[in-house]
Parts: sequence; C-alpha cells; structure tokens
Amino acid sequence: MSEVKVSGEKRMAISIAILAVLLIAWVGFHQISQLMGPVDAGNEERIEVTIPAQCTTSQVARILYEHNLIQNEKFFVGYCRVKGLDQNLKAGVYSFNRAQSLSELVEGLVQGKVVTVGFTVPEGYTLSQIGELLVKENICTAEEWQQALIQDYDYEFLKKAPGTENHLEGFLFPATYRVARDVTAQQVVDMMLKRFEQEWKGGLAAAAREQGKDVYEVVTLASLIEKEARVDEERPVIAGVLVNRLKKGMPLQVDATVLYSLGEHKPVVTYRDLEVDSPYNTYRYPGLPLGPIASPGSASLAAALQPAQHSYYYYVYMGDGRHYFSKTHDEHVQAKQKYLKNRS
Repeated sequence: MSEVKVSGEKRMAISIAILAVLLIAWVGFHQISQLMGPVDAGNEERIEVTIPAQCTTSQVARILYEHNLIQNEKFFVGYCRVKGLDQNLKAGVYSFNRAQSLSELVEGLVQGKVVTVGFTVPEGYTLSQIGELLVKENICTAEEWQQALIQDYDYEFLKKAPGTENHLEGFLFPATYRVARDVTAQQVVDMMLKRFEQEWKGGLAAAAREQGKDVYEVVTLASLIEKEARVDEERPVIAGVLVNRLKKGMPLQVDATVLYSLGEHKPVVTYRDLEVDSPYNTYRYPGLPLGPIASPGSASLAAALQPAQHSYYYYVYMGDGRHYFSKTHDEHVQAKQKYLKNRS
C-alpha cells in the first residue's frame, strides 16, 4: 500500500510540474504575443519618426518606445538580435502607426521604407528656379541649395564646364523625382546629374562624337532651343535657325540669353536690356553663350544634335505657341510688324 501511495504522489507531482511548465509556457507565449502585437490595434494615426544615422538597436528601441510604438525596449532589441537584424536597421524618416505589430515595424526599418516626397523640375528651369522649387517644397533651404551648387561632383561631362558658380547650369536634368524626406540638397543635385548622365549615355553621346561636338556645346545649344521653342515639332526648326546663324557668323540674338544675363524673368526684353555686358548676351557677343542658360529636356537635346535642314535665319513668335520662320531680314521685319502688332 505504501508503494502505491508513493507512486500516486509521484505521478501527482509530475502532473503538477507539467501543468506548471505548461502554465509558464502559456504565460510566456501570451506575454510574447502581447509584446509582438500592436500598442493600439485600432489607432492608425500616422506618426513620423526620425532614426538618425549610426543609431544602435537600443537607441532605435528608445525612439520607438518614446513614440509609444512598442511596448518594451529590451524585447525589441532581443527580437532584432534573435532574427539577426540588429545591424540592418536603416536611418531615415519613417511614418508608422500604433496599429502596426513589432515585426511590421522592424520590417519597415530593415527595408528602409522611409517617407518620400516628390517634385517635378520642368524643362527649361534654371539653377535658380530649381532651387526656388525645392525651397517651396521644403526639401532644402536656399542656403543649403547654394552650398550644394558649389560642391565638386565627379562626372566626366562636367570637366569642360567653366569654374563659375553656375557651372552646373544645364546639367540638372528636368524630370519627376522622389526623394527621402531627409534628403540633402547635395544628394538632390547628385541625383539629377546622374539622371543627365543616363540620358546622355543613352545615345546622345555617340551622336555627339560622330559630329565632333562635346557635351558642353550640345547642352548649351539645347538650352537655347529649350527656352525658345513652345511646341516639340518646332525644336529641330529653331535648332536649324541657330545653326545657320552660327555657320554664317551672325549673332544668335536670343532674348532668353539676355534675360539670363540680367538674372531675372520679364515678359518683354527692352533695347536697354540688350546692352547688358555679359558673355551670355548673344546680341552683343557672337557664337554660343559662355554656357547653358537652363536645363534642356530630351527633345531639345535631340534637336541640338539633329537640327532641321532649311534656309531660315529668323523667327518671330506668333502668339499661339508657334513661330513664323523667315529666310531674309526684310521678310522677318514684315513678320515682326504683323505678329507683334497682333500681340500688342
């Protein structure tokens, strides 16, 4: 009987121990599930969080905890280390919410799903206009933009640019971009230069080499075309006019170069404006200006390399997006009298 009693007590002790283990496991599982879950499953309000560069996992955990996005800092650190992700959390500006689980937060940090903003640089924008756009979009300050423009950028196509403060003019490719919220002005400039490089190497460089032209010459001519043309089909025609005048040694007389010399935008160029002494003033100095006066798009770059073959030397804007092209000066004078009168 005593042996049976001992055996029964032993079985009961084992059962209690098993129950205790199961209870501990259940409590542990429950706690882990709770710590892995969202802080507030019903709250999807976006919370912007900035993770600085060189942050440790513990520092990331502290930032998330302070924003009430996780329930326990040590558990977050432990989870990242067990998963082997503690060295993969990326810096940046993130948009999280309290309805996200811990694993979702970690996934976002590992994949670098930072907050991005978009901006579009229109064709024909100058460095100054691009800067104004970025300041308006709160991407950088005017001071940061100016500092970015004077930095050195390692691109082959910039080697022939003059050592002036506007040496990047014409090479910041006009397009739509998406950038991280914490992007720097210098990174924006580099991104736009890289986009130009891709565009140039996509076929334009080979065409330029065949014609014995360098990138600076092509972009300068393309920038004039960009500022003068209003419709795509006229770009090669205007390019042909400019090339014809260059071949004949005639001044280009492009109003946009005068405005660039003046550093301002105005609807009408006066005779007094034409007297500005600047290497960009194509009324005063023959040949192409010192450098590009704006960022040309793909169509203008192509037109600069494939100008239309014709005998036009003049054109005047008709007021409907198109120009009237003339072969002689007398014809041009008549066209100006007709179309400028209609626009006045």
